[in-house]
Amino acid sequence: MSGGFDTRRFKAMERAGFNRIAARYADGAHLRAELAHALLGAAALAPGQRVLDLASGPGLLASDAAHRVHPGGMVLATDIAEGMLAEGARRISGSGIELLFSAADAEHLCLADASVDRVLAGLALFMFPHPERALSEMHRVLAPGGRVALSVWGERDSVPLIGRAQDCIARLLPQPKVARPSVFRFGDPGVLQAILEDAGFTEVSITACDFTCSFDDAESYWQAFLDLAGGAAEALSRLPEATQQALRNEVAADLAQHPRADGRPGCTVPARALIATAVRKP
Repeated sequence: MSGGFDTRRFKAMERAGFNRIAARYADGAHLRAELAHALLGAAALAPGQRVLDLASGPGLLASDAAHRVHPGGMVLATDIAEGMLAEGARRISGSGIELLFSAADAEHLCLADASVDRVLAGLALFMFPHPERALSEMHRVLAPGGRVALSVWGERDSVPLIGRAQDCIARLLPQPKVARPSVFRFGDPGVLQAILEDAGFTEVSITACDFTCSFDDAESYWQAFLDLAGGAAEALSRLPEATQQALRNEVAADLAQHPRADGRPGCTVPARALIATAVRKP
């Protein structure tokens, strides 16, 4: 990105934010279980494969992947936030799941060329300041014929799960002095396909994954949003309490548009993600 965007500051904020929310992020895994299952299915994992999971967080995808490549396989979970990895290691302790963890920047991987068979990146590509660099690194570390499988949020109007909270923030808070990368910037399948092909990948396939998340009340929704938001959550946490309460009130009003179908209190909010797979040319 250009226009005064400070990559180092952005990454530091993301790291701090995700370290802050590590345990809660893991606790919210059930909300994204359908998407995680679809992504792992698209990756076509098999016993014996070597797998790299980028922006792994607390190793949610990586743990499931480890089961699928056993016996003989290997899964390396990497993330810029070491607290996320520590939370993942704590949760699998004594479980028998074999995972390797390493703090790493997806745009600068310390792995040998052609050293893995699969690369996973769940809801991550849009967070990288230079996604083309991350994709170049994915391509480099994949063995010929290896596959990348990643997920991104769809176009903004198709993801009220994120958009409702962002709308409230935009109405109540001033525009940031330096814009953050949009989490919807790869929501157009054509844009996503183009950046994958520009990185040298072939056999690009993109499918939509629609799912819903139900919450008992607006407070639960807002907390779930913060537990996904990383650096944005870190910035919001520094606001005065009165401003934070005003945001919660605004969110509650907007969520009235998403009542539960069964009439119970709370809301059900839809989301669309895109799942892309691509192959490093054999």
